Amino acid sequence: MNVKYQDLKGVNETFGDDVVDAVRRVVRSGWYIKGSEVEAFENEFAEYCGTKYCVGVGNGLDALTLVLESWKDMYGWADGDEVVVPANTFIATVLAIVRAGMKPVLVEPRLDAAIIDESQINKVLTPRTRVLLPVHLYGQICQMDAINHIAIRHKLKVLEDACQAHGAIYNSQKGLELASLFGRRAGNNGDAAAFSFYPGKNLGAMGDAGAVTTNDRELADMVRKKANYGSLQKYEHEVIGVNSRLDEVQAAVLRVKLKRLDKDNMRRRDIARYYAEHICHPAVQLIPYVADGSHVYHIYAIRCKNRNYLQQLLREQGVETLIHYPHPIHQQPAFNMQGAAFPVAERWSNEELSLPISQSMTDEQVEYVVECINQNIF
Repeated sequence: MNVKYQDLKGVNETFGDDVVDAVRRVVRSGWYIKGSEVEAFENEFAEYCGTKYCVGVGNGLDALTLVLESWKDMYGWADGDEVVVPANTFIATVLAIVRAGMKPVLVEPRLDAAIIDESQINKVLTPRTRVLLPVHLYGQICQMDAINHIAIRHKLKVLEDACQAHGAIYNSQKGLELASLFGRRAGNNGDAAAFSFYPGKNLGAMGDAGAVTTNDRELADMVRKKANYGSLQKYEHEVIGVNSRLDEVQAAVLRVKLKRLDKDNMRRRDIARYYAEHICHPAVQLIPYVADGSHVYHIYAIRCKNRNYLQQLLREQGVETLIHYPHPIHQQPAFNMQGAAFPVAERWSNEELSLPISQSMTDEQVEYVVECINQNIF
């Protein structure tokens, strides 16, 4: 049996003709930028996340960057002011900080879950700290109450990197079915949030796309302005901006997929639960399974000291896996952090292996992945 890590063609085929019809609708409309599809998606995604505002942008990196740049303008922050960020995130999170002219300050992740270790944040705060940037890595939400408490005490902003956490729910102890009453979705747990709709995401477009969510109207207006050449009115440019706009085709596709996001996330949770209950190899460590709806399993990450050998064995048995991410931020040449040491982040980079997980996977494929892991010697 062959099990792809991710079958985007298979996922898109599960929508039947709905996605094709949405694209056709845009093509026939004759309107492709800043039109009704983008406006409708922004309203629908804001409502889904529970925020007042959503601004569609070109991609997740731009979403992060535009928020930081907007805050710098709004509050008069200086170049080199600091943003606290986990050391084991995807490079885009830190690229956004650098692009905004700010300084990334790295913090270790938790060994049990790979999200930022909130107990380490106070140790790195300085008079130049301006933002806490928790990353909801793999689709699991960080401990936002603790992070927001730190932010309030030190008068800091909180920017969620929710690029892997579409639909994840924080503080949903009452159960997934009551999440709208008792939980807050990713995107509504700080001052602002950034999303990526890269095709492989739980909510994926047909190309690059992103969004910012917030309850702050001034910030939403500034992000929208900066993303459109610094302009809210044509040919009137109030600030220095860029071209980073969600287009009509991507918005139309996302509107179709948003309607089914909760159902698709539930299928991912079902697969994750099966993995958690049946993977029993002593050399494999799992992130604890949670049944409260908080984790949407964009990535199903395991840890194994013989990670590379396990990946090779699974490949030989037809199971495709990936590594997220083989080098932590402080070891990336682009950031010139020689001498920095983050042993927990390094351990995740050395031991992490991502198993196939997708709403299009069959039960037989899921069972086969488990069998291959449990029966191998490594």
